[in-house]
Amino acid sequence: MAPPRVTMAQLAAEAGVSVPTVSKVINGRDDVADTTRARVERVISEHGYRQRRRSGPAPGPRLIDLVFNELGNPWAVEVIRGVERTARPAGVEVVLSECLGAHRPRQEWLASVLARRPAGVIMVFSDLEDGQRTQLVARGIPHVIVDPIGEVDPGVASVGSANYHGGLLATRHLLGLGHRDVAVITGPLDTFCSRARLGGYRDALLEAGLPYREELVRTGDFSVEGGLRIACELLAGPDRPTAVFACNDLMAFGVLRAARDLGVAVPGELSVVGYDDLPAAEWVGPELTTVHQPLHEMAEAATRLLLALADGAEPAAPRMDLAVDLRVRASTAPPPPR
Repeated sequence: MAPPRVTMAQLAAEAGVSVPTVSKVINGRDDVADTTRARVERVISEHGYRQRRRSGPAPGPRLIDLVFNELGNPWAVEVIRGVERTARPAGVEVVLSECLGAHRPRQEWLASVLARRPAGVIMVFSDLEDGQRTQLVARGIPHVIVDPIGEVDPGVASVGSANYHGGLLATRHLLGLGHRDVAVITGPLDTFCSRARLGGYRDALLEAGLPYREELVRTGDFSVEGGLRIACELLAGPDRPTAVFACNDLMAFGVLRAARDLGVAVPGELSVVGYDDLPAAEWVGPELTTVHQPLHEMAEAATRLLLALADGAEPAAPRMDLAVDLRVRASTAPPPPR
């Protein structure tokens, strides 16, 4: 026999607040003191409270909230296309939001989501605060994370890719061509994908019997400008590397620009490998060798997973990491003789 369902009045009594205060927290209202909100969220989480679904569908079209840490770059566009490609045939519309460069949305965003009552939320390279997650769960709104920024709670569905293997493939390719001075430009090291790709780079060096040299490891920000700035530093000295693995295509484009500005021939004097395989990788000159990350497939899988959760299904695989592969093009070649 199932245990009796906890009521909002019981939550209020345990938290030492009024029933309207509990309701405000569940509905994402911002007119609740932070300490009070945290206390109510803790009680909600402890009891696994979920608000009863209203009878019948929410008014208006069925929606998915798609949240990015940052919009406006080609990587985000590819994810949006993948979500739209799956959502549209299911009769679901997509609402876009941005965390303005942060990895977690503001409380005002949560209030608007709870007011919209979407079928679910897809967080892309971003995540929720514990309290925000509690409020979504309490309202019966599922969420899925695409490309997690850190370790994901076992109870949260996520779709990523084999980042470590991608770093391994990229570095092995350069070592296989004969390069021994291979630099790497990572993304921010507080993100899981950056650390995993760097781990693949490190292990490829180790298996080749080469040292891990700190002077060849630089931390970037996943932007063209960041790749350009770091590449100018790497290429300015007399002992410049013969190859650079940039941990996303945008930074690789910056490396290509730096090489062009400094008169360093690619791939004659410098080989460059990126990561993502954005459409522009085939448009730049020379065409970019890069690790293909299945962005469309990741977005499609996350959308299918979210819609299944919204319909009350229990997915067989709530956490997925899709395979990556290397696309060899014209930006890599054996190193010049020394």
